Amino acid sequence: MKNLLVAMAIAICAVSTAGAGEIRLFAAASLREVVGELADGFARKNPGCRVSRNFGASGSLARQIESGAAADIFISATPEWVSYLQGKRVLVPSSISVLAHNSLVFVAPREKRVASLQELDSLERIAIGSPKSVPAGEYALEALRRGGVEKLLEKRLVMARDVRECLKYAERGEVDGAFVYRSDALLARGVIVKFAVPRELYPRITYQMGLTSSGALNREAAAFHAYLQGSAARVIMARHGFDPLVAP
Repeated sequence: MKNLLVAMAIAICAVSTAGAGEIRLFAAASLREVVGELADGFARKNPGCRVSRNFGASGSLARQIESGAAADIFISATPEWVSYLQGKRVLVPSSISVLAHNSLVFVAPREKRVASLQELDSLERIAIGSPKSVPAGEYALEALRRGGVEKLLEKRLVMARDVRECLKYAERGEVDGAFVYRSDALLARGVIVKFAVPRELYPRITYQMGLTSSGALNREAAAFHAYLQGSAARVIMARHGFDPLVAP
């Protein structure tokens, strides 16, 4: 598959001028720092190429693309929204692939004494991403449900627009704690990881990506898409707390 995508990128380079010099990237909010490093590294090796970035909740980004927002590459924190756009014939099926994996943790100020889902009953306000559009919130809600504490905590949940807003709420003391990705926790200030949410309580967190129909005609976008699947990108992803795929 990788060889096919690289070949496609080379072929497109010879026949297309769409979006020349610019890559329009729509990516999940939890990827902000790592995508920034990846994009900057790619741009340094490809002078004249610019990666414009739009970050947000995966669901919100998918809706924007569906409504006609100009995008070349979409990276979602869940396969759900990639499948959604594929069903709308917005993404090129052959370009869809897994970028990396992540895990869910709970962060709170050091003085908070919580070490499990069951002990969250001692907290008054808990931030999660809105499950309707934020994959991290969907995963967290599923964990609360399977852990048997959803009803107990439902009136204490504070909905956020994306996972980074959850982290900000916790850092500013607006909530007692928040569910975030492990990669986000590495960036936390004033809060620490209190516990990792048991993996068996939520689906595996999988980041998928794909080229839009217009992105497949953009030689730089196709090349960047191939770059994201390479060894250099895997090293960077791991350094930022993600679980990159092992090279075949």
